Amino acid sequence: MTSSVFKQIVKKIKEYDEIVIARHIGPDPDAIASTIALRDMIKFNFPNKKVYAVGSGVSRFKYFGALDKIDEKDLDDALLIICDVPKFDRVDSASKENYKYTIKIDHHPCDEIVCDLELVDETSSSTCQLITELAYNTKFKMNKDIAEKLFMGIVSDSDRFLLSYTTPKTLLLSSKLLNDYKFELMPLYNNLYERPISERKFESYIINNMTITSNGFGYIKITDDVINEFKVDAGTASNMVNDLNFIKELKVWAFSSYDEKLDLYKINIRSRGIVINEIASHFNGGGHKFASGARIKTEEEVNELFKCLDEACKEEE
Repeated sequence: MTSSVFKQIVKKIKEYDEIVIARHIGPDPDAIASTIALRDMIKFNFPNKKVYAVGSGVSRFKYFGALDKIDEKDLDDALLIICDVPKFDRVDSASKENYKYTIKIDHHPCDEIVCDLELVDETSSSTCQLITELAYNTKFKMNKDIAEKLFMGIVSDSDRFLLSYTTPKTLLLSSKLLNDYKFELMPLYNNLYERPISERKFESYIINNMTITSNGFGYIKITDDVINEFKVDAGTASNMVNDLNFIKELKVWAFSSYDEKLDLYKINIRSRGIVINEIASHFNGGGHKFASGARIKTEEEVNELFKCLDEACKEEE
């Protein structure tokens, strides 16, 4: 990746007085942190610009800060920056046609999103890592609060530097943030990982009730009755999927939960080496090679996806 892309992004940011930053629906910490940190960074360097981080709020991530509510009809000659999302149908609260110029900053494999300017690096641990690189390769300045958000996004998406996307650059940039801004680690880790006992009991339920096939595929269908029994929210399972990463008997595993409001099934898929994003792409999904998801309309399609994942495990034997 050349420094010219970083400089082009800064040049475009300087050109626009109104900037909207969006990310994917159903956000994780990296998606939330990257949009809010970038918003705050732009405002820190250009106080007179109107900069908005948009998307539906998630109560468990409120420690990252408040999101903005806007009416796109009120925008005039605005710039849209899309973070941490490869497909336009997964962008939350922003429509490309309402903006004069678009920029994508992402670490997912390229999909159908085509923006006017793109900063995409599949080898990066996270979008927060890319924004950290943007800052350190330009004259962008940040403060301690912004640095903490970027650090939490990197830590979360790399699963505390355990996943294969962790590189020497990931560790160097994380170290630089910590060294330059002297923040305390424990409060940040408490925000990311502190859980009520009900969620730990729910995690035990998942492990005890997961089906593991002879091919090494594990899956569980989580019903509303189970969610209500353990007094957790619908997004809790999504945040637990990485916790099964070191179970010896699993090659690939998936959680399915039904979202009554959206009338669809949300699927979270993880792998210890088998490429899964290509399979997910056939079921209205996608993502990384070893960390993907899908949104499916019928239980029959869920079963078909699980069958394909099981077959992929069998082929690896």
